[in-house]
Amino acid sequence: MKKLKEIKKKIWPEYFEKVLSGKKKFEVRLADFEIEEGDILILEEYNPETKKYTGRTIKKKVGYILHTKDMEKMHSKEEIEKYGCYIIEMEDVE
Repeated sequence: MKKLKEIKKKIWPEYFEKVLSGKKKFEVRLADFEIEEGDILILEEYNPETKKYTGRTIKKKVGYILHTKDMEKMHSKEEIEKYGCYIIEMEDVE
């Protein structure tokens, strides 16, 4: 059985509040670290104006991970540079 990793990342207050309320259910991060489904993402609220952590944290279990570098298989670099990419959260239609 794989041991779950805990990964700590800064998050600005405006985004922290949206995660806390349940409105924001995704993260877009530079892929400069290892992460796998099932790991625990610890979001630490960080104020960029004061350059200090607030002390508030949220723990979330990592679900599906879309690595945008893999998108080069579907689209050319030129298309990606021209249009960028969306990371879209989907919810059930009621």
